[in-house]
Amino acid sequence: MIARLSGRLGRNILLLSALLFFGVPVLWLFLATTKTSDQLRNDAPMSFGSFEQIGIAWSHLIGYNDGIIATWTLNSILYTLGSMVIALLACVPAGYGLAKFRFRGRGVVLFLTLVTMVVPSAALILPLYLQMSAVGLTNTPWSVILPLAFYPFGVYLVYLFAATTIPDSVIEAARLDGLSEWGIMMRIFLPLAVPVIVMVAFFAFVNAWNAFFLPYIMLTDSDLANLQTGLQLLMRNTNALGGANFTGIPIREPEIALAAIVSVSPILLIFLFAQRHLVAGQTAGAEKG
Repeated sequence: MIARLSGRLGRNILLLSALLFFGVPVLWLFLATTKTSDQLRNDAPMSFGSFEQIGIAWSHLIGYNDGIIATWTLNSILYTLGSMVIALLACVPAGYGLAKFRFRGRGVVLFLTLVTMVVPSAALILPLYLQMSAVGLTNTPWSVILPLAFYPFGVYLVYLFAATTIPDSVIEAARLDGLSEWGIMMRIFLPLAVPVIVMVAFFAFVNAWNAFFLPYIMLTDSDLANLQTGLQLLMRNTNALGGANFTGIPIREPEIALAAIVSVSPILLIFLFAQRHLVAGQTAGAEKG
């Protein structure tokens, strides 16, 4: 009894600590948009300003450079959806093929898939830039979309799902019934693999949406920037967080906090809608493996 109570108390303390560690910065970010710069410096960190200040910060943000934040948002959507669709078209058949077909070099491909997962993405920036420069794609959307579509983690997730959840006997039965390999994947595997496909799509979306270093290197035109690099441009060009503002542009800490919230909002919304499939994708292999 004492051991059970101690375990429950330790679990609650751990959950409360995690909630405070991750929740307090997010709460502070939301509250920062309700205050002026002076209130941020002088008032209590968790105090609330006013709803009116949110509207003022939003008007300043939209007014910056003729509403370029809307262009950055559209660019982020284009880069993210484009790379996610290409990643799904590549990851699903690749993972399925590695799990259900025996061919020469299969072990090498699996090994390389694992190796590329652990290589830091920053280490690949220089060769990627040289490749894109060689084919004349730098400073174009393709220089961001194509590298982000290369997603070995998605291949590995589909491979694990297909290897542990879809019995080989089901595939053999479909072959005996005369179904082609393409038909087996489209009519049998894909309907069963919806949870893992949603999970791969979600992780690919998050990876592409949060990309900063790749577009920062590949793109030199500010009109092509995504939200993450645009946020950096916003802070640098307005000196919003650097003390005295000599630019005359009304972009300060509340506007930067609001821009940060705009940049993470799509991920939070998609997670809320996709969490049921994400949980199903994580537990599918454990239940049927």
